[in-house]
Amino acid sequence: MKQGLDRRTALKRTAAGAVALALPLRAFAQPFSIPEQHRRILDVARREVERAGSVLWRRDIAGVADYGLPSSMPRLHFANLEAGTVRSFLVAHGRGSDPEHDGFLKWFSNEPGSLATSRGAYISYEWYVGKYGVSIRMGGLDRDNSNALPRAIVMHQAWYAAPDMLTKWGKLGRSDGCLAMAPDDFNFALTQLSGGRLVFADKLGIY
Repeated sequence: MKQGLDRRTALKRTAAGAVALALPLRAFAQPFSIPEQHRRILDVARREVERAGSVLWRRDIAGVADYGLPSSMPRLHFANLEAGTVRSFLVAHGRGSDPEHDGFLKWFSNEPGSLATSRGAYISYEWYVGKYGVSIRMGGLDRDNSNALPRAIVMHQAWYAAPDMLTKWGKLGRSDGCLAMAPDDFNFALTQLSGGRLVFADKLGIY
C-alpha cells in the first residue's frame, strides 16, 4: 500500500513539474504587444499613406513629425509599416514657428519668407547637395504645404539639431522651416525616408 502511495506521489510531482516547465513557454508564445505610442504613430502613418495614394513611390516606411512635442523630445518617428516598428529621432522646427525660441512650435505657415514649419503630407524626392551637405528634397501634397518646393523645405542635417544642444540649452536650434536632424541620425534618414516615401507633419502630441 505504501509503495502505491509513493508511486502516485511521484507521478503527481512529475506532472506538476511538467506544468511548471510549460508555463514560461506559454508566456513566451503570447502575442507581441507594441507600446501605445507606437501603435498610434503607426495608425497615423497608415492613414496618411492611404490618403496620399498612388503619388507615393514607396509605401513601406513613412515619417511622422509630431510638432505637438517640444524640440527636446524625439518627435520625428520612422514608422516601418511592414515590420510594425517605430524609431524616433530629434528634429528641429522653423524659427518662424517659434519666435521666442523656447523649444515649442506655436504655429505653422506655408508663406514664402515665413521661415516657419508647414503642416501636412510631403513626398520625399531625390538626394542633392546643398548648404547643409546631402539633403532630401521634398514636395508638399496638401494646401498647407504646397509651397514646399519653392520655399526649399527639405530634410537635412544640422549641428543645431544634435543631442548636445539639449545638454547645453535644453532645446534644439531652429531651422528656416526645414526638418533638420542630427548628422548621425540623418544618415539613417537618407536610407529610410528618401525616394518617394511619405513624411507627415502636424501637432499630434503623441507621447
